[in-house]
Amino acid sequence: MRRNEKSVSVLFLLFSMLFTVCLITANLLGTKQIALGPINVTGGLLIFPISYIINDCVCEVWGYRKARLLIWTGFMMNFFFVLACGICDLIPGAPYWNNQEGFHAIFGLAPRIAFASFLAFLVGSFINAYVMSRMKISSKGKHFSLRAVLSTLFGESADSLIFFPIAFYGVIPTAELPMLMFWQVVLKTAYEIVVLPVTIRVVNKVKSHEGEDVYDEGINYDVLKVLNI
Repeated sequence: MRRNEKSVSVLFLLFSMLFTVCLITANLLGTKQIALGPINVTGGLLIFPISYIINDCVCEVWGYRKARLLIWTGFMMNFFFVLACGICDLIPGAPYWNNQEGFHAIFGLAPRIAFASFLAFLVGSFINAYVMSRMKISSKGKHFSLRAVLSTLFGESADSLIFFPIAFYGVIPTAELPMLMFWQVVLKTAYEIVVLPVTIRVVNKVKSHEGEDVYDEGINYDVLKVLNI
């Protein structure tokens, strides 16, 4: 039996919480540049792709409208976190506390980086959800693996093309930016492919448990219609 379209299930709430945690964690880890052998990437690479996998699962099971709610919820919670950290960073530390520099390095996200992160997340996530939704309709629900990989490829490409030039132009050597963006997209997509067997199993279990397998026929893809679920 289908649920009331205006309601959300416990499993959707759990996915939403995990999605939000992944975004906040990726923001924190993204303050560190790490080396994976000869490849330099941000620490957020360890966690951020999970948010795209969750996005794929939600869009596949509950449809684009629930994915839209998920994306905006994650955005607002992440914005609240960054705002709270920024305010705390600006407040003078106690006289006996001497770790302001370390605190600022992790939690004092520069407005430029915060803007780049928020914009890239919104654009990339909505492209991911849109591609996933449209491909599901055109393929009549077949080829989930292909849809999951291609939607991630499009979404992560948009994310990297927006984030890195805005956040790091003039900070990281310009010659390094194209390769940094390229490897972010390649490694995040590879991440999706590696965990695809788990993703498929989770999606099938959730569909069975929820009795849901939504096709977004005739819906409005306007990203601002948040409450239209």
